[in-house]
Amino acid sequence: MKYMQDGGFQTNPLMRLSLGLTLALLLGFWCTNLAMYFSRMSLSPSSVVAYYNGSEEDFRPPRSAASMLETTHTHLPMMGIVLLFLTHLAIFVPAAPAAKKAFIFGAFGSAALEEGAGWLVRFVSPAFAPLKIVGFLGLQAAILGLVVALGVFIATGTRARAGRRKAGAEARVRRAPVVEDESEPPGVVAPISTPAGR
Repeated sequence: MKYMQDGGFQTNPLMRLSLGLTLALLLGFWCTNLAMYFSRMSLSPSSVVAYYNGSEEDFRPPRSAASMLETTHTHLPMMGIVLLFLTHLAIFVPAAPAAKKAFIFGAFGSAALEEGAGWLVRFVSPAFAPLKIVGFLGLQAAILGLVVALGVFIATGTRARAGRRKAGAEARVRRAPVVEDESEPPGVVAPISTPAGR
């Protein structure tokens, strides 16, 4: 937790390894989420309406409130944890505070819109179908952007650590005391003796 709190995860090798593998799994989650969406509907509002309200042509019944409630019940905590993890790490990415706030609000807002739009389409009006598409695309873009940004940020930790080590070594050299010979007047550095014949 110490490295997650102060951003030291960028320079800790084991933390960078663990977080890098986590981001790889989240990238897989992004791909499967994309595939699941397009296996059920497309980017056309009519396909969204047909999925939630049913289709006589495809003999597809409308979604029931019980099935949608079960899906929402599992989606909300899962997306909350994933976005909390990603946005928490994104706080340490070097970017303007306004950009970070916009990204955080955009990610959580897209997740809420993507999940809530289905309920609106099913029980309020099919006219809300475009909101489902906007929410889905916004959520996918936010997750991918966060994963890529954090991957680059963590990958640069090695170079940043090497730079800090080099700067620290140079500072120690500059602070190294100069040895003076007690037999010489103050401020005179004792000459370095060399063997005869050299």
